[in-house]
Amino acid sequence: MVKNKGKLRICLTASAGGHISQLLKLAASWNGYETFCVTTTEVVRDNLSKLGEVYVVGECNRQHPIRVITVLLRCLCIVFKERPDVVISTGAAAGCMLCFLGKMFGAKVVWVDSITNVERISLSGRMVRYIADLFLVQWPELTGRYKSIEFVGTVV
Repeated sequence: MVKNKGKLRICLTASAGGHISQLLKLAASWNGYETFCVTTTEVVRDNLSKLGEVYVVGECNRQHPIRVITVLLRCLCIVFKERPDVVISTGAAAGCMLCFLGKMFGAKVVWVDSITNVERISLSGRMVRYIADLFLVQWPELTGRYKSIEFVGTVV
């Protein structure tokens, strides 16, 4: 695939369910840019296809290390092929992986932690926080607990 010169290529990544719902509420943010999506289940493919190419990497979590490795390798192939300029994610594990891989390939990282994380940021968010260029939370109280995070409002 040939990149359009001067146009940002954005990877939108989130697990199916609430994570993807929150990400889609931000759709106006990437209007006019080239986007592709990475998610965890086929069930959301049709809904995301209007945004560009859709990759399904599968579900994983720390209780299933073999699945984590499989998803990581799928994500690596996607980042190597697509070469995003920006990775935007609301989580969870696959989104976290894509943030780290994207960063390794020179992408900027934007993380929006889930609105369900009221008292502390998510595990994936706690890892991504150190490499994120922009880290947003949806509860103002969290900005006092962590450095380098911002509250600009809620998505939902």
